[in-house]
Amino acid sequence: QVRLVESGGGLVQPGGSLTLSCASSREMFRRLDMGWYRQAPGKQRELVASITNGLQYGHYADFAKGRFTISRDNEKRTVTLEMNALKPEDTAMYYCNTIGFNDWGQGTQVTVSS
Repeated sequence: QVRLVESGGGLVQPGGSLTLSCASSREMFRRLDMGWYRQAPGKQRELVASITNGLQYGHYADFAKGRFTISRDNEKRTVTLEMNALKPEDTAMYYCNTIGFNDWGQGTQVTVSS
């Protein structure tokens, strides 16, 4: 069974930064696109950013552009989301996902509050 394990969430003040990490057990990791999603209470899960497998091209939701950076390490089978200039509206549970697969981790909570 494929496992995704997210980490790095926490409580941060507005304007602060957090770096989320996701470790995948999928052996074909390097051939697959990966994504970060988030879900706030009472809202639908939404894509934050994704990264392709080959050229590692990043795609960002409008709210993430200029503030978040997605990256991956195929040797370590990890995908990272660096988040800067965080806002209270970024508060949500953040999930890692293998694009095209029903792989979801347990999520990591990000809370942006003063």
